[in-house]
Amino acid sequence: MNEVKPSILLVEDDQNFGDVLKSYLEMHDFDITLRSDGEAGKDAFDSGNYDLCIFDVMMPKKDGFTLAKEIRTEDKKTPIIFLTAKSLNQDIVEGLKIGADDYISKPFNSEELLLRVQAILKRSQNGMEEEEDKTEFDFGKFSFNFPLRTLEYNDGADSDESKLSPKEAQLLRLFCIHKNNVLTRSEALTKIWGEDNYFTARSMDVFVTKLRKYLKRDSDIEIVNIHGNGFQLLVKEEADSQ
Repeated sequence: MNEVKPSILLVEDDQNFGDVLKSYLEMHDFDITLRSDGEAGKDAFDSGNYDLCIFDVMMPKKDGFTLAKEIRTEDKKTPIIFLTAKSLNQDIVEGLKIGADDYISKPFNSEELLLRVQAILKRSQNGMEEEEDKTEFDFGKFSFNFPLRTLEYNDGADSDESKLSPKEAQLLRLFCIHKNNVLTRSEALTKIWGEDNYFTARSMDVFVTKLRKYLKRDSDIEIVNIHGNGFQLLVKEEADSQ
């Protein structure tokens, strides 16, 4: 019995670029529907069933943001990635406010897009959308209460509780939601700091270092650098069982 391929709606107005992306993703076992403007993309979405959408931002007839807004009024769950020729902070923030799951700035490496697609689909298949509303998390020997900003450590013989700063708590919550998956820098920076630039990235690095100090008491937990992409909260026993 043939395995069903994940279905992706790709809406890109540059026909040559769209054809190249379509061929590349099909080579990696995705079923691709390609459309060249926002109106045709909306028609395809309405008549199809997709696991993920990839939308160019600047398109004729209907831009990617408008297309995504229309889709989000009727579908809150299908993941959306934006392709943008700009790396303007307001565009990135606008995309995430609409409900996008990720964005990638042109020009980009096709493998980078593939890795992001695979990571988002894996989160969706693992039911991560249900995690988005969670405010309490248990991982390893820790219990984290986001509203109270408390991180409790308990290994049976020893226990204590730390009070996190607001940004520490926000960042740890994102790590917990993405547990054992990649949390991209862009998502963390835009959701917590409101913009993705050199200064906010350096600030995030400081907070990652602080969280590592809290979590080092459990040797099965590690915040791993994913070079060029972001970080991963690795909970070893759970990761091994996946």
